[in-house]
Amino acid sequence: MSTWSTLDTPLGPFTAVVDADGAVLASGWTAVLDDLLPLIHASLRPAELAEGDLGTAGEAITCYHAGELSAIDGVPVRQRFGEFLEHAWDVLRAVPAGAPVTYTEYAAKAGRPAAVRAAASACARNAAALFVPCHRVLRSDGTLGGFRWGVEVKRRLLEHEATG
Repeated sequence: MSTWSTLDTPLGPFTAVVDADGAVLASGWTAVLDDLLPLIHASLRPAELAEGDLGTAGEAITCYHAGELSAIDGVPVRQRFGEFLEHAWDVLRAVPAGAPVTYTEYAAKAGRPAAVRAAASACARNAAALFVPCHRVLRSDGTLGGFRWGVEVKRRLLEHEATG
């Protein structure tokens, strides 16, 4: 059975949905479970879901916000949305905290330097915020760009990582 929970963080409530094996299916800065469920690919959407302990994922959320930026790195994530996006999400997990990249750089790291829009789409379709750190991708001019959970949250995450 999959589990969900909302944790208090310095950036506001953070909710995650975790599969029975501990893999994050969806997460973000919201207290509303229904904000996350539509983000989970239909083939992964839990048939049964209970509020409870998030296990390793919950510990990682708390540790990350307390300054242990690498705490999220080893937490498994499960997303589906086609070969390129799944690869792009894996690439994004390798972008280190405190070293944001532009969409152009991200596209190149994903092996498709001309596919800047596809790289942006990978960020927009990312269901597992924080664990797949789409907040670490900036516009070419260095500005923040959009973020599902708000530009202010993105700014504060980048500041947290720059000083962490």
